[in-house]
Amino acid sequence: MNFEYIEYLVTKCKNDDMLSKEKLAEEFRPLIFNLSKRSFIDGYEMQDIQNQCYETLFKCVFLYNLEKHRFVGYATNSIRNNLNDLIKRIKTRNSTEGNDALSLHDDVEKDLPSQDIGLEDLFCEECDFEELRFAINNLTEDEKEFIDFVFYKNNTVQTYAYLKNMCYSTACQRKNVILKKILKSINQQQ
Repeated sequence: MNFEYIEYLVTKCKNDDMLSKEKLAEEFRPLIFNLSKRSFIDGYEMQDIQNQCYETLFKCVFLYNLEKHRFVGYATNSIRNNLNDLIKRIKTRNSTEGNDALSLHDDVEKDLPSQDIGLEDLFCEECDFEELRFAINNLTEDEKEFIDFVFYKNNTVQTYAYLKNMCYSTACQRKNVILKKILKSINQQQ
């Protein structure tokens, strides 16, 4: 490759000269062909890999600063890095989405999450909710406010302590006392 000629073509490409873009693509064709011939990417044909390389080449033209360095090295490294990143992305995606992610054994149904809730589980959950509701109703208003703030509104104990202008350790102790009170109330119901 004639480096000065490539620089000249890149300068003209930055000015939207279509003929220069074609000539630049022609200059990089052997490199791109060689890289795409030696690269295997699952789900990509050789033509797809070449298209990715040309896309990277013209992205390099767009981003290239004519005053900093030689274009050939910049574009060559970018094309190689882009192919390596594409290979890594496809490999990672295949392990989570493709055939590698399939479980091929007899009791595969056991591995699949069930959306059905059994009648027995439904009744147990309902009883648990009733017991919890009863236990919370036995709390003082301040304790109910704490439970609502931390557990139902998903705030932290630290935020509660800050808003109530109390020490964090005091808020943690209050939390433990309230939870023990709820547990005691639930155990008494059973």
